[in-house]
Amino acid sequence: MTSPYTPATAARAFALGLAAAALLGAGGAAAQAAYPAKPITMVVPYPPGGGADTLARIVAQKLGDRLKQTVIVENKPGANTIIATEYVARQPADGYTLLYVASSFSINPSLYKLNYDTRKAFAPVGLIAQVPLMLVANKAFPAATVQELIDYAKGHPGKVTFASYGTGSPAHLAGELFKSMTGADIMHVPYKGSSQALNDMIGGHVDISFSSMPPALNLVRAGELKSMAVTTPKRTRGAPDVPSVGESGVPGFDATGWNGLVAPAGTPAEIVQSLNRTLNDIVADPEVEKQLIGEGYEPATLSADEFARMISGEIDKWGKVVKDANIVMN
Repeated sequence: MTSPYTPATAARAFALGLAAAALLGAGGAAAQAAYPAKPITMVVPYPPGGGADTLARIVAQKLGDRLKQTVIVENKPGANTIIATEYVARQPADGYTLLYVASSFSINPSLYKLNYDTRKAFAPVGLIAQVPLMLVANKAFPAATVQELIDYAKGHPGKVTFASYGTGSPAHLAGELFKSMTGADIMHVPYKGSSQALNDMIGGHVDISFSSMPPALNLVRAGELKSMAVTTPKRTRGAPDVPSVGESGVPGFDATGWNGLVAPAGTPAEIVQSLNRTLNDIVADPEVEKQLIGEGYEPATLSADEFARMISGEIDKWGKVVKDANIVMN
């Protein structure tokens, strides 16, 4: 039997509706505030054990500690990081899948036909560290400084060889940028990895390399190679006695690598901002800072918007280097 309509029953129904709406609203707010409510996956596009993977695991551990939630590191190497990048671009934009990125993230758009738009498919979260490259030479190479290298290369065109860990790698593009800014005629010799390149340089088979700093720095400290410069605009805290290429006679030279985090595009802004704040706190932690500097990294932070602008600028910069050097991937 239907209850008769009266002003009292109408008022009661209205009050119950308001209460239900308030409960729903509170539930929605609680759901938003609960992030992260389950484990987060950090996809690393490199095999386990390398420099980027080691740094990613440090960040994942600290991120999990601060968020009170497990952060799982999932390695997805292959295709110069494209496999992992494409995978993350397809994941739900809910903050539970993150991609650990490095310089190749901004270089690949100029080298490959990608199934995603790097600028549009991701929401940049934050920068973790700058990764200086170190210009090193085998001990028998006659030049000991950047200017001596330039003079020697110009006096022996096409004779000086520079090793990289692959065509289109940051080490390769750093060499091409050096050539374009100095007029030094040096010949690129690509390898399948940094270990092979550095071993051949120690053996005297190649002359110089714009190497990732952590392995190069260890070999310099061991007396196996000699350092000429770092590729950052100024000296790094990891090797304060080594001058920059810029201060060594090539003003404006900057071939700095970097590591950071991105999420799939559409990830809620409040989650991105929360992750950015947490990430910046981790990088500023004295223990983490000391660890990064000791490995040759330069801890660095940016807001999410600043990081997005940095990535866009890097895409433009390296795109020009690739075009000017006519680098074509086979």
